[in-house]
Amino acid sequence: MIFIFSRVCRYIVSFICILSGFLLSSGNLFLWERVYALESNLVNHSYSYESTEILIVVLLAILGAFLGRVALSKKQAPPKEIDDKDEWRELASAAGYLYDEKQDIFYTKLDAWQRDMGYCRLYDEACAPLNLIVDSEPIYFEYGNKRWLIQFWKGQYGMALGCEIGVYNTEGPDIDIPGLFNGTFFHTVRDEEMLQMTVRLEKQGRKLFSRHGRHWWHTGFIVGEFGEPWELVMHTDITFPNNQMRDAFIGGLKRRGYKDNEIKVKGNRVLLKFDQPYSEQPISRVKMTDGIIQSKNKLLCNKYVDLTSDYDTFPEKISALQKKSPELYNVALILGKPVLLFKSFDKIKGHLK
Repeated sequence: MIFIFSRVCRYIVSFICILSGFLLSSGNLFLWERVYALESNLVNHSYSYESTEILIVVLLAILGAFLGRVALSKKQAPPKEIDDKDEWRELASAAGYLYDEKQDIFYTKLDAWQRDMGYCRLYDEACAPLNLIVDSEPIYFEYGNKRWLIQFWKGQYGMALGCEIGVYNTEGPDIDIPGLFNGTFFHTVRDEEMLQMTVRLEKQGRKLFSRHGRHWWHTGFIVGEFGEPWELVMHTDITFPNNQMRDAFIGGLKRRGYKDNEIKVKGNRVLLKFDQPYSEQPISRVKMTDGIIQSKNKLLCNKYVDLTSDYDTFPEKISALQKKSPELYNVALILGKPVLLFKSFDKIKGHLK
């Protein structure tokens, strides 16, 4: 009976994760946090009458909010058309990204605002409700009296296809915020701790782009490109300052499940292919809901291609899109991980020492 209850709750919670995206887009994280806390209990096999009541209340509340937002959307006027052809560059920069004309990709600035947000597991749990269907692979290790995390991501970021590699560490203890999060919060590394990294993304054997340099968060996103996470292969090359840190990272890879023949070592460089993740994916990632979200992402990408097929460069395409479909223009410029994904930081930061 408990098994049946857990399976039913799992699918219901996964489904309302989609609806909770509408609450996230309005800045209301309370219900999503309750969903996350509830499903964590289900995964750990902690059940109670309160869990059932919370599930019903959250489901009805999200459904009501969803219907309310649909009704309001019908009354809203379309976005005002803007004539500034370079506005998209300013919006991208404000979002923390720059545009690489040679590769036709957006990538993270060194001084991007996301650097202050650090990382915790709650961010990954919030991805799917925000239309980000992304495989993640966290690699944990200890070095220099700190706990380190180097994490890989690849997949569909709304209307863009891309990947990430982030470097984080912490000297502090885990945090416990009842009803929200229990685990490790990692800070983004300081300038002197940044690593020399190369990342190359391929889709079914076709190279999409590459990024190289010393950074804390290498990223690349192609607007209008669609793909499933399993179609992507991410090749990484990380140079460590010494063999102690290199070996600590390799130890983290092996604990994650990587075999010796999957890890290439050249001096203090470690080369790795991130294909199918070994780690357990966020609980908000369920095949049924992934399919629904990806169908919408693919539809938007196809619409973008249809409206911009007569133009060659991205500046020309985005300018045309701004005139033809201001609504789609706004969606196209939600690059990578949006601001709303980091809303939980407002509550977490008060618990950090």
